[in-house]
Amino acid sequence: MGIRRGITSRLTRGAAAEAAPLDAATAHAQVERRWELFLRWGPYALLGFTAVLLVATDGFLLTSTAERWAAAGLVVAGFALQVWWTLVSPRHSAGPSTAGAVYYGVRWAIAFVLSWLNPFAAFYAVLGYFGAERELPRRMVPVGLFGTAVTIAGSQSGGFPPGDRAGWLLFAAVLAVHIVLIYVFGQLALHEEKRATVHRATIAELEETNARLQQALDENAALHTQLLVQAREAGVADERRRLAAEIHDTIAQGLTGIIAQLQVVSGTADPALAEEHLNRASALARHSLGEARRSVQNLGPAALEHHALPEALKQTVAEWAERTGVRARFTVTGTAEPLHDEIEATLLRIAQEALSNADRHAGAGRVGVTLSYMAGEVALDVRDDGRGFEPLAVEPRSGSGGFGLDGMRARAERVAGAVTVESERGQGTAVSARVPLLRHDQ
Repeated sequence: MGIRRGITSRLTRGAAAEAAPLDAATAHAQVERRWELFLRWGPYALLGFTAVLLVATDGFLLTSTAERWAAAGLVVAGFALQVWWTLVSPRHSAGPSTAGAVYYGVRWAIAFVLSWLNPFAAFYAVLGYFGAERELPRRMVPVGLFGTAVTIAGSQSGGFPPGDRAGWLLFAAVLAVHIVLIYVFGQLALHEEKRATVHRATIAELEETNARLQQALDENAALHTQLLVQAREAGVADERRRLAAEIHDTIAQGLTGIIAQLQVVSGTADPALAEEHLNRASALARHSLGEARRSVQNLGPAALEHHALPEALKQTVAEWAERTGVRARFTVTGTAEPLHDEIEATLLRIAQEALSNADRHAGAGRVGVTLSYMAGEVALDVRDDGRGFEPLAVEPRSGSGGFGLDGMRARAERVAGAVTVESERGQGTAVSARVPLLRHDQ
């Protein structure tokens, strides 16, 4: 059971390692490490295998004592050369060097002489096909590959030297095949190198693009955070403006009406008249309190809770006329239809503000309120015959001023509408609000 678990664990780890994705840089590094291992330890293995073949074929390929001693000396020389190169190569770069050229040339000479003595030594000579571009200058690479091809072709055609004309022809044919293979594989290697260069350039470009993308993402995250803060601040400011306008349209106007009623009470000796105005002041106070609560809760005006906009405006105009003693008339033109809650609330608040301004500033004797339903638009017009003013000469609202014209314009703009004011001194004032006709179900 323990052995089975160990085998299963190793297989699992192996499968996981094979399944783990490798990026291009890691894969390239792994290939380079394997080549380094082969070029470092491969020559030892092939030289040892060649030595075994030399011993195994002793007697019918190495026929003399001199040849045996020569082969043994060359094997020892090859081993010493490889030990020297193993110690020297780490001090040189991966590219060609003088030491690398000396190492390649001496190794080729040892392989050639061994192949001359025994064709099986070509197993050691094949090392010339590997590492030539790493160890030789570029102009010497074809020479080194050709020398290796000569050594192996001679071994494959029966050994050196060829015995007759047929042997030379066979040697030439085998050498030609090797040269063709060298050319074909050289072209493939060149193509692969070009592809690897393009691949590395693409990887570098992708890394740079990824870096820029990450930088952009970081900037976007910071911008998103900044926008959230700004949106929150804008929401807070908008809510403050809404509450300020609602307080002005409810509590402030209510208090103004209450003060007016109380002033009448303080200036009359008639108990019945005083009681009447006190009752009006009490009703205004209750109404204003209710409107203030609805404003804080962001609810629509109380007049719209049980009535459509035309009825609510008619009631508002009638109550204002009764309270102020000013003659007021309300008119509806076009086909009335239910509007979106926000549209109706906006028009009612604008009408209330316009009537309040007519009471406080205009000194009007008559007021006309017209609600017009048109194609794609609803218009509210409030006209009075008061003293009028110069619209361009109106000073901006100060900290102690009201929300009159600015408040009406802000309300209309909030629902994509607009408010215009026309007035001349002694000619009265006309306030006109235009808003989109958005139905209740839209």
